[in-house]
Amino acid sequence: MSQAHTSESLTSDDFMASVKSYLVGFMLSVILTGIPFWAVMTHHFEKPITLGLVLVMAIVQIVVHLKYFLHLDFSKEGKINTFSFLFTALIIVMVVGLSVWIIYAANALMM
Repeated sequence: MSQAHTSESLTSDDFMASVKSYLVGFMLSVILTGIPFWAVMTHHFEKPITLGLVLVMAIVQIVVHLKYFLHLDFSKEGKINTFSFLFTALIIVMVVGLSVWIIYAANALMM
């Protein structure tokens, strides 16, 4: 008896590609966490450079997590998820940013 292949069945090649993706993402995450931790703990750089390094590594780590763990990309399958995520992030940034702006404006009017 043969088993029909559906679009949801995983072959061993797909499984290995998925495992490889998670392992690459994990190793990059460990490295991107270790570098700022080392910079802060050893005081190897001056404070502004250390702060910049931590911020840059955080942004790169966000991108790594989005690509390797959430699988957000611009391929045919992931395009809808990526645009949904970007739209949600835009709305959150607008709500938070405009709320802070309103609070500061209200504070300035009360002074």
